[in-house]
Amino acid sequence: MKVPRPWSARAWLDTAHLMTGVLVSAVFFELTLVMVVVPPLLRRGMPVLTGVQRSRFAAFLDVRIPPTTAPATWRHPATWRQAGYHLLSPLVSVVCALPVALAWAGALVGLTAFLQPHLQPPPLEFPIDLRNPVVAGAYVTVGAALLVLAPILARATASLDLAVARVLLGPSRHELDRRIETLTESRAGVIDAADAERRRIERDLHDGAQQRLVSLAMNLGLARATLTDLPEPARAAIEQAHEEAKQALKELRDFVRGLHPAVLNDQGLDAALSGVAARAPFPVRLRVDLDRRPSPTIEAVAFFIVSEALTNIAKHAAATRAEVNVTRERDRLRVSVHDNGRGGADLDGGTGLRGLAQRIGSVDGTLRLSSPFGGPTTIEVELPCE
Repeated sequence: MKVPRPWSARAWLDTAHLMTGVLVSAVFFELTLVMVVVPPLLRRGMPVLTGVQRSRFAAFLDVRIPPTTAPATWRHPATWRQAGYHLLSPLVSVVCALPVALAWAGALVGLTAFLQPHLQPPPLEFPIDLRNPVVAGAYVTVGAALLVLAPILARATASLDLAVARVLLGPSRHELDRRIETLTESRAGVIDAADAERRRIERDLHDGAQQRLVSLAMNLGLARATLTDLPEPARAAIEQAHEEAKQALKELRDFVRGLHPAVLNDQGLDAALSGVAARAPFPVRLRVDLDRRPSPTIEAVAFFIVSEALTNIAKHAAATRAEVNVTRERDRLRVSVHDNGRGGADLDGGTGLRGLAQRIGSVDGTLRLSSPFGGPTTIEVELPCE
């Protein structure tokens, strides 16, 4: 816990949170009693009281307590947890605020000890001789100690108040587990939908635009070979158009292959990775040992890992060879890419490896990178098959 300084904004915000908590909790205690006695008021009133308390924690402590998704009904446990906080908060607030208030007051009195004799009305005398420098010095020392102690107490007691509020005003463990399960299922659905959309785009490009470009390139090639009696400018234009069509076709094929190759759907990961390895500008030793195929989404992620890793090796590693191993052990798919390049790869060093990590994390996979300067580099990935 970082200790706030006495003059820092954090110390004063913690103190203000505790002092306002005493006032707010005293009022809300009585209102909660009325709601418990008159249940029809519970549905409308309890969310208001709880919302005010959450706003207080957000305003002074900069902490957002997540709301519960349950309706404020008489029978729901969340309602009684919130009512319990409002009934308990006066005691918690007093216990937390009292030592902080005494510390700040003691610091003020101690640090102004030299002035106290001059501040008393003439008929009254201060019970302790503060004109004595030794006594006054002792008071100042205690006041300085309390000045240092007050913000520490304020931070600690505000944290205690926050802990109680999180337990009683926030969602229960059951609600959090249910939210996590829902979010996990939603994320899995989004990933599967995105992968299905990539496959659809690949099919549309393969069956549509790619076929038209093939037909265009063939027609231009036929015209280039047969129309030999055309003027030179026309022949040059046909030749240029033919070359441009072939280049566009090559780029489209590369794009479709990187998006989601058709061979991955038809023949699986082994055949798809064999094509990637064959196109690499250096020798790649590939070993794929799968007793059964994983899900299409995991296959696509594994293909992307190997394809992107070999692309990065070709661009940055100055490697002369690489090795790719893909194995399945029960419910885990293990992918390893090793090269003998110059090393120095870093997950924060570029978008390639960062994109790999994001893609792997999207399916709850793990990534380990070993790449000392001078090489070699090894990427090890584990993906859940189920």
